[in-house]
Amino acid sequence: MFGKGIRLFTIFGFEVKLDWSWLILALLITWSLAAGLFPAMYEGFSTSIYWWMGAAGTIGLFFSVVFHELAHSLVARRHGIPMHGITLFIFGGMAEMTEEPQNPKSEIYMAVIGPITSIIIGLICLGVYYAWHGALSQSPVGGVINYLGFINLVLAGFNLIPAFPLDGGRILRSILWATKKNLRKATSIASKIGSGFGFLLLILGVVNIVSGNFIGGIWIFLIGLFIRGASQSSYQQLLVRQALEGEKVSRFMKKDPITVTPDLAVDDLVEDYIYRYHHKMFPVQEDNRLRGCVTINDVKNIKKEERDRHKVSEIIDECSDSNTISPDTDAVEALSRMRKNQKTRLMVVENGNLVGVLTLKDMLEFLNMKMDLEEELG
Repeated sequence: MFGKGIRLFTIFGFEVKLDWSWLILALLITWSLAAGLFPAMYEGFSTSIYWWMGAAGTIGLFFSVVFHELAHSLVARRHGIPMHGITLFIFGGMAEMTEEPQNPKSEIYMAVIGPITSIIIGLICLGVYYAWHGALSQSPVGGVINYLGFINLVLAGFNLIPAFPLDGGRILRSILWATKKNLRKATSIASKIGSGFGFLLLILGVVNIVSGNFIGGIWIFLIGLFIRGASQSSYQQLLVRQALEGEKVSRFMKKDPITVTPDLAVDDLVEDYIYRYHHKMFPVQEDNRLRGCVTINDVKNIKKEERDRHKVSEIIDECSDSNTISPDTDAVEALSRMRKNQKTRLMVVENGNLVGVLTLKDMLEFLNMKMDLEEELG
């Protein structure tokens, strides 16, 4: 779903990243707090104080979302669900699962802990605010604490809506899963409900826009669009996982792939290989020893008129986890690695030797055929 993003820090072994879209949200929240909410609720402060309050509120919300997603990740790890990390984006945050929960019990524990964490944070903030109400009620610090208490409760309430893939939707899916004993059917039902809720938000957003609440309407519309898309894509991801589950990379790889040598001129690489075979990546071998690979992006870094003066050896990408994979690796992991590193081709390597090339195109063709066949068989 996301690109590489900005790596911020690691907590309890989970890498926290910031998608570029979250910066837009941060600016909008800071502006709305500094120019709207705080001046309306707390009069008499200077403009600079309101902006400091807005920035503090945004930072507080950031850590609130991190703790919410961290709670998901810790419970998921305890139940044996691999987690890649936490990414914050324009509509909140997401704990990145690489596998589905193993049973309904794991799902419901993982889903419910997020809203519980937000409720706890909200109650603590409100408890502090009202315990020292006399000192905090008309202070900038008190305003920020009160806001964080309120927004965490709103965050918990919104996430408990039974619309997949929100936490409430995952709770619903776990109940359906336990009842129907079928994860695919449970996900299909929960996904349709989530998609329907997203559609209602789209309509509500349009109504608000027409009624004159343009900014609010746009946000409601965008959230509806996101939930609708996320619910549908989550179901598709489940189908993909189930279709590829248990399959090994060796089944999809092309043996005896086309390779190039490090002494090949970049100009010849373009004319004789890229334009001829239409591949975006070529393994580089020298005396049957794998040196790495060369990609179209590497070629783009050299001016067209200078390509005849440069060799492939100058632009080789060395072998790494981002461009190589073992033939015994599960196909689901291969697809996840391609998505994470934004690759469409991986070199298949065994004991340091190139044994094939795995392409996204071949995997998708297999997926389409298998899913169509299973649909035909009913």
